[in-house]
Amino acid sequence: MAISALVIYLLWAVLAFGLRTFLQWRRTGDTGFRGGGLEKGTVQWWARILFTGALIVGAAGPVAALAGLPAFGALEDAAVQAAGIVLALAGVAGTLAAQASMGTSWRIGVEEDERTELVTGGAFTLARNPIFTTMAVTAAGLAVMVPNVIALCGLVLTLAAVQMQVRAVEEPYLLHAHGDAYALYAARVGRFLPGIGRLTPQAARR
Repeated sequence: MAISALVIYLLWAVLAFGLRTFLQWRRTGDTGFRGGGLEKGTVQWWARILFTGALIVGAAGPVAALAGLPAFGALEDAAVQAAGIVLALAGVAGTLAAQASMGTSWRIGVEEDERTELVTGGAFTLARNPIFTTMAVTAAGLAVMVPNVIALCGLVLTLAAVQMQVRAVEEPYLLHAHGDAYALYAARVGRFLPGIGRLTPQAARR
């Protein structure tokens, strides 16, 4: 199972980051990467640190399992691990679909003075942050496949990074960039899941 988890992780990383960056560059001449040279100590800098740590620890979980690190006994069950495979693969597919929904507006990170189209179609009709949702699903599936302490720490780091990036970086930027258009969208569509985490227009404007 550890080998399968590592293969899925590497597939996800190559497709969601490597291939997507290449396609964005081919289509627009821009890699879509934002936030290079972030000022140390800013919220986006901390979110980037958390994401980097989550990616490293996420890869370390399957590697540690291969090296003999035991899983938590209660989770070491064939049916649970099979469910983990389904979750991880669904997360990979969902990440790619959500990225495709963004079209040429796809990017990693934000620049305060940049203005891109507000994407509300495709996967974004279901949730405002479907890429982050499916990334969390992938991380959860991988942690269930190899439920050792390192993999579970990777899941916790991923969830913390997603929450920080969305709530403290992405949403304030989108409200500033798109104003009422984003406020109305956020009042209609949930943050990570359909119907959950919607903002009232009044709260969004504040």
